[in-house]
Amino acid sequence: MSAARFISLEGLDGAGKSTHLAWLTAELTARGVDHIVTREPGGTPLAEKLRTLLLGEAMHLETEALLMFAARREHLAQVIEPALAAGRWVVCDRFTDATYAYQVGGRGLDIAKFAQLEQWVQGRSGRLLEPDLTLLFDVPIAVSRARLANGRELDRFEREADEFFGRVRAAYWQRAASAGARMRVVDASRSLELIQAELSAIVTQLVNK
Repeated sequence: MSAARFISLEGLDGAGKSTHLAWLTAELTARGVDHIVTREPGGTPLAEKLRTLLLGEAMHLETEALLMFAARREHLAQVIEPALAAGRWVVCDRFTDATYAYQVGGRGLDIAKFAQLEQWVQGRSGRLLEPDLTLLFDVPIAVSRARLANGRELDRFEREADEFFGRVRAAYWQRAASAGARMRVVDASRSLELIQAELSAIVTQLVNK
């Protein structure tokens, strides 16, 4: 079995991440890959409490960003870093790319402050601890909104206007353009069959790498 890998899933709310996450974890299990599944913000008891605040309470933008990275530091220390050190794969629903998209792109957080927090929280031996692979599930805003209109109560991010999500989507694309091979953009408006075929090829490549 290949060395431990860190995979993150990103995209707008309504892009189908939960469906693709379930398929991906089942695929890894079928291939005999020892892995854990986690999420951000969250993943630890403390980080889950911060998640509740972040999704439910209005707050200053910089407070929001600081709490996101505080939850991430706890998550890294308690879950992600130990799992990788033990040789286990980590599959995470959102990571720092989401903070870039939502707080920098969507809300307008100063990029220099974001970079400082990213380096402080993820900096290890002169480099950033970041995913080996990030799958960015991309859908048009109209598709995202339609999928969210299923009757459940929306959190404060999901209740934002279309203009906000337009900025978030653009920031994701910007981040992907600068991330090189680490980020793979997946057209999530297609059929599940086509998406899963693409994901299967990506997983095969990563397992054999």
